[in-house]
Formats: sequence, structure tokens, C-alpha cells
Amino acid sequence: MSALTLLSQWPFGVVDWLVIGFGIALAYIVFGIAGFGTALVAGPILILFMPLSKIVPLLVVLDFVAAFGNLLPSRRDVARPELLRLLPCMAVGCTLGVIFLLNLKSDLLLLLMGVFISAYAIYSLWVKTRPTQLSAVWALPMGTVGGMFGALFGSGGFLYAIYLNSRLPKEAARATQSALISCSTVVRLSLFVIAGVYTDLPLLVLAVCLLPAMALGLWVGRRLTMRLSREAFVRLVTWLVLASGIALIGRYLST
Repeated sequence: MSALTLLSQWPFGVVDWLVIGFGIALAYIVFGIAGFGTALVAGPILILFMPLSKIVPLLVVLDFVAAFGNLLPSRRDVARPELLRLLPCMAVGCTLGVIFLLNLKSDLLLLLMGVFISAYAIYSLWVKTRPTQLSAVWALPMGTVGGMFGALFGSGGFLYAIYLNSRLPKEAARATQSALISCSTVVRLSLFVIAGVYTDLPLLVLAVCLLPAMALGLWVGRRLTMRLSREAFVRLVTWLVLASGIALIGRYLST
């Protein structure tokens, strides 16, 4: 079966492809700046064209490629004790998230995603102070819930960031988060393979077709970090994410 035949199984028109490509590029601009958040940005756009149970595995494939590209330049700054503390908890959370993703009804997932996105955006916009030093015990809930959100909604990275930024210097926190996101994508990818999600060949072909949009987004994101305030840009995107989350909740309530 040719790639074109597989791709034809997605009923997308030209405008649909442009919107999907824009959503992926925008998501990876954010990823290039913040190191996480692809599902928060791309999810509300992609869910107009496919179910969440397809979106998350699709973004995991793209995140797998993007995360390792971010990790390689900064691997020497990784704080191994923190990484090893978070990894087992993250793996447990990822397993729970995959089970929920593949068994919950799609309309319930739509509502949960809207609530999740909105709660994250509100936290980011209105909580001005951050803990100066979290105890290492917080690795258990942050790692587990972050892993579960990562598998269920495609993004638990903000929880890792809250924990790591309270315990490590900026460069070490960013490098360790990149390593954790890389490990998370490997765990999620493996779980989806075991669950048979990637026997859906059109999904893999779609991921390959979206690689150029992902690469463009990463390229733009990395250059924006050199010219703009990272905090100001992420704050603007967070407002857009909040609007998307409210729209998803409204869509669920209107059905």
C-alpha cells in the first residue's frame, strides 16, 4: 500500500492541511522556546479534525524527534539525581495515562482536556510566586501526575518545570527537563506500540508528512529565544491556550 493511499484515508482538504500544518508549526515554536507544551497548543486545533486518541500518539512521534534534538546540546548539564528521582514516577504515570486514554469515552476526554488546558493557563497567568525550594518528596506527585498528563493529554512538562526550577539553576533545570521529556516520549511511544496504536499506518504517514512543519516551528522557536523575552512570548501563548481550553469546554457543553 502506497503512502498516498494511506494518506487518502484522512479526509482532509487543502484548507484542512494548512490549518493542521499551522497548528503543528505553532506548537513547536512554543516547544522550541519553552521545551514543552506542544499538545496544549496543537491539541485544540487538531481536535477539530481527529479524536484525542489519535492526536496524542501523533504528537508523541513528533515530540520523540524534537525532544532528542533539544537534549543533545545540553546533555552535560543534566542533574542525574533529580532525573533518576523523577523517572520511575513518570513511568507509572505514563502507564496510567495510556490506560485512561484508550478506555475513556472521547466526549469525556474532550471535557477533561478543556479543563486541564484552562487550569494550566490560569495557573501560569495568575500565580505570580513560585516555591523557592520544593522538597525532593514532591518528585513523587509531580513525576506521577506529569507522566499521566503527558500520556493522557500530551503535555505534563509544566509540572516537571515547576519542580525542577525550584531545585536547580536555570541551565541545569532546562537540561534535566529536556532529558525527562525525552525519556517520557520513549516511555509513551513504547506503551503505544505495545497497545497496538501504531498498527494504524495512516497515523504514522501523517506524522511523517507533518515533520517539515515541526522542523519549521523548532527553527523559528529557537531563533525567537534569541530576539524576544521568553517569558513575554510564553505569556502571550498562555492567553491563547486559555481561550482554546474555554472553547473546548464550551464545545463539550453544547453537544
